[in-house]
Amino acid sequence: MDQLRLEEYISLAEELSRCHEGLPFPGLDEESYGKLKAVDEEYPGVTTPTDQIIARMQAEGIKVVFGKHPDSGNVFVLPFLSEDIENDSLSPHHLKIIDEMDDLLRRLILLNRARHNKFETRPASDPN
Repeated sequence: MDQLRLEEYISLAEELSRCHEGLPFPGLDEESYGKLKAVDEEYPGVTTPTDQIIARMQAEGIKVVFGKHPDSGNVFVLPFLSEDIENDSLSPHHLKIIDEMDDLLRRLILLNRARHNKFETRPASDPN
């Protein structure tokens, strides 16, 4: 992500993190849900199971929070009443984009997806 997009991403996250009530949970992207469930099965008990996180997000709404290194764009989505980034968090790119969602959240998800896809498609270094 170039510096300008990173600054926009951080700015969106800052604005969303100031919400005093939970944002409506739009659901998870189907592909993300499948990947998260596979991790749940491969590493049971390491974090809160995905279905429990989803149930809390549906009941409480969601909030956007920064991780330990906010300037790097380290942003997470949590159930509104949770403070447990280690166990209850999802990345913004896991969220589904729906018509009736907050525009700032939509932009945050799209920027996070662009950032995530950049890391996934980065070619491996050539050792030669």
